[in-house]
Order: sequence, then C-alpha cells, then structure tokens
Amino acid sequence: MQPIIMKIEGFMILILVVLVFLVLGFLLSMFGTRIVPHQEAWIVQRLGRFKRRLEPGLNWIIPTIDQVAYRHSMKEEAIEVTEQTAITQDNVSVSLDGLVYVKILDPVAASYGVKDPFHALTQLVQTTIRSEIGKIALDKTFEEREALNGKMVEAINEASLTWGIQCVRYEIKDIKMPEDIRKAMELQMTAERQKRARILESEGHRQAAINESEGQRQAQINHAEGLHAKIVLESEAGQIDRVNRAKGEAEAIEILAQASARGIEQISKALSAEGGEKAASLQVAEKYIEAFRHLAKEGNTIILPSNLQHPGAIVGEAMAIYDQLQKKKTLKTFVETGS
Repeated sequence: MQPIIMKIEGFMILILVVLVFLVLGFLLSMFGTRIVPHQEAWIVQRLGRFKRRLEPGLNWIIPTIDQVAYRHSMKEEAIEVTEQTAITQDNVSVSLDGLVYVKILDPVAASYGVKDPFHALTQLVQTTIRSEIGKIALDKTFEEREALNGKMVEAINEASLTWGIQCVRYEIKDIKMPEDIRKAMELQMTAERQKRARILESEGHRQAAINESEGQRQAQINHAEGLHAKIVLESEAGQIDRVNRAKGEAEAIEILAQASARGIEQISKALSAEGGEKAASLQVAEKYIEAFRHLAKEGNTIILPSNLQHPGAIVGEAMAIYDQLQKKKTLKTFVETGS
C-alpha cells in the first residue's frame, strides 16, 4: 500500500513541477516577447549596456534583465523649423521659417550619438540658415532659394553624420522682411519693369525703322533692276529694229540696184538694136523739154536756152551730149581692155 502512495506522491510532484515550468514559460512568453513593427528599430540594453537591435517581427528578450531602451522610426519625417531672424550680407534683417525632412539611417548612432537627435537637428538647421543667409544679399535670397536649400542639406548632413541621421531636403517656407524694405523693393521692381518696357518699346521703334529703311532700299533696288531690265529690253528691241531696218534698206537698195541694172541692160540692148539711136535721141529730146516744163512750174525765174525757137537745134544738142557720153564709154572700154 505504501509503495502505491509513494508512486502517487511522486506523480503529483512531477505534475506540480511541470505546471511550474509551464507557468514560468507562459510568464516568460508574456514578458519576454517583443513584436517590432515594420520600418521601426528597437534598441535593447542588458543591465544598462547596449545589447542588440531588434529587427521588425517577433523578437525574444529576457524579462527584467533586458529592456527596450530606444524606439526609432525608420520613415522619413518632416520637422518644422520655427521662425527666426537672420541678417543678410547687405545688413537687412529678415525672418524666415522652413521644413527639414530627415530620416534615421543608423538607430544605434541616433540613440547613443546625441541625446535628442531631432532637437539637435533643429538647432543645427537654425544656426546653419543664419550662416548661409549672411553670405548672400537680400535680392539673391529670393533668386537663389533653390541653391540655398541645397547648401543647407549639405551643411546639415556634414554635421549630423555622427548622429545617424540624414537630411533628405530642406525647404524655406516663407521669407519676411521689414515693411520699408518691402516697399522699396516693390518700387525698385516697378521701376525695373518700366525700364524694361521703355527699352522694349525703343527696340520696337528701332526695329521698325530698320525694317522700313530696308524695305525702301529693297524697293529702290527692285525699281533700279526693273529700269535696267526695261532699258536692256528696249535697247535690244531698238537694236533688233535697226538691224531689221538696215536689212530692209539693204534689200531695198539691192532690189533697186538689180532693177536699175536690168533697166540699163534693157536700154543697152535697145540702143544696140536697129533704130535704137533714133529712139534714144527722141527720148532725150523729150526729157530735155520735160525738164524745162517742170522748171516753169516750180519758180518764177526760168532759164531758157538761146535757141529755143529751133527745137531741132535743142534735139541736136541733146544728141551731141549723148554722142559724147558714148565716145567716153567706148574710150574707157578700150583703155580697160587694152585693145
């Protein structure tokens, strides 16, 4: 009986031990498990010293001994920089505020490199913007805003390298200046616009005058070219007309010469025929008398031969002239032929 009781007591003790281990395991699972969300990094310290970094998901730690000291978000965050006053290179006081976009790259350095990384970064942004604004004039502050933002990012990243923080970009929200400076800039801008308007207007007038003079010059050139072409055409037409006239006159002279030659040939043949000399004497006498008749019609003064009452004498004189011409012609032919 006693051995049975001892077995029962041993079984009960075993069950009690198992229950104790189960309770301890449950307590350990409740207080020793950590579920880290995505894009977060938790820093675990064991007995006050850095132990490890918990990755997203389910992680185990030892309760009481290990503790989560820092929780960092790995997402990009926008930190608003409060309004502050800065002095430009030309001694003008301006007020400006902005936004800085940061991201934690090394959670361990962000935990142990600086006490409050975002506060330290904000202070760094304020001091850096004062330094950068002091290097440029007021007019350049508005013109080179993009370049100023780039310089701010470079300066912040260089200083925050040991903090495990990266400055993604910096944006200036607003730049305020004293009221008198703002009015002076507005007047300056208005004067500059008026100046540009007058310059553009004068350039327009100048270009219009140039275009007008160029048009007149081109018109004169075209007119001169037209006159030259007209003169050339007229001269060519005149030359062609003169050539045609000369050809016509030459042809007319040639035709008249041919007609005269044929007439002379016919006369020569007629004179050589029988009774030709008598016919020639009669024709000469007629022409002689006809010439005196025309002289009587054309003027008041008439020249008459002395033997006008003897027509036969007139005809005889005409025939004597004809005979003399015939003798000269025969002599010339004899000299030329040599016989």
